Amino acid sequence: MANVAVRLVDVVKKFGEAVAVDHIDLEVRDGEFFSLLGPSGCGKTTTLRMIGGFEEPTSGLIELQGQDVTWLPPYKRHVNTVFQNYALFPHLTIYENVAFGLRRKGVKDADIKGRVTEMLELVELPGYESRKPTQISGGQAQRVALARALINRPAVLLLDEPLGALDLKLRKQMQVELKRIQQEVGITFIYVTHDQEEAMTMSDRIAVMNKGHYEQLGDPETLYERPATRFVAGFLGVSNLIAGKVAGGDGDFASITLDNGVAVRAPRSLADGKTSILLGVRPEKIRLFELHETVPEGFNRMPGTIRAASYMGVSTQYQVDVPGDRRLTVFEQNVERATKAELWEPGEEAVVAWQPRHSFVVKDEGGDAPVEDVTEEQVAFSEE
Repeated sequence: MANVAVRLVDVVKKFGEAVAVDHIDLEVRDGEFFSLLGPSGCGKTTTLRMIGGFEEPTSGLIELQGQDVTWLPPYKRHVNTVFQNYALFPHLTIYENVAFGLRRKGVKDADIKGRVTEMLELVELPGYESRKPTQISGGQAQRVALARALINRPAVLLLDEPLGALDLKLRKQMQVELKRIQQEVGITFIYVTHDQEEAMTMSDRIAVMNKGHYEQLGDPETLYERPATRFVAGFLGVSNLIAGKVAGGDGDFASITLDNGVAVRAPRSLADGKTSILLGVRPEKIRLFELHETVPEGFNRMPGTIRAASYMGVSTQYQVDVPGDRRLTVFEQNVERATKAELWEPGEEAVVAWQPRHSFVVKDEGGDAPVEDVTEEQVAFSEE
């Protein structure tokens, strides 16, 4: 098993009476790309700042590579941080910006030159040594900030939404680059973001945070395919959730009676020990069949009426009314239906179907929000 790079034990952070981080226990493995994901105000940045030493915990223990650093200042911790605004020195060249940390440590010029050259090659900016920060793009500035942070070879690199200021296309490119760089240097990265696609693209593991604690921790596939709570199901992509009750089971699947009267099946391992549940299925797992078509044997199914269609190029998003005044979101790849004229039209009747193994189950925690389609937009956002 991998060594633990960062360990948080029962960490609490209060600002006055407000609890920003609420009794977190967390282990980040050596050499992994770990993300803290959640909406503003969930405590992810505060957690990162406590690991970096920029905030002191109200209580609890913080360890870096087995050393208690709970009360150590940032400069005494073997970590570096990359912020969203990069914080480059405008009066210094790119070379001197990257070399800054080494000069403070008194490293010899000959060694500095080799290390700076190595870092600029790593971030694919060789030949930029003599430029100033005002002479490069935002994406290049982000790479320079990364090189400056990595040149001291920290045990852990903390990244606080470093791609937030970039446009969408550049952000996607930098996601791939960040993962490549992390794998090449082998340093533990702890990354803070509110962007679920960003976290899924880069991370080995993700902690999905809400209200000062994490609701689920796991690899991206597990979090997406098997969310453990209603919040995770809604925050990490789009989920269709319908309330129901577990009504027994046979073999690998449990029988579930939805509150709209439809009987469906879900993996038994997810339903065991539960009674009142929310049955979930992701929009891209659902298929739409015409009434005269044969639905594959064993599929969950229910009648539906197309309410709205949004053509999105690669796919079409449908809103489909199903029994019980419920509305499901369905993503259908534009493969078989290649032209707009072939797409489903509002008002058409269809059969909504999906494989039982694509169902997931979360505990029904009540609440007044609609349970059939919880999306990221329904999560309350506040300033962090």
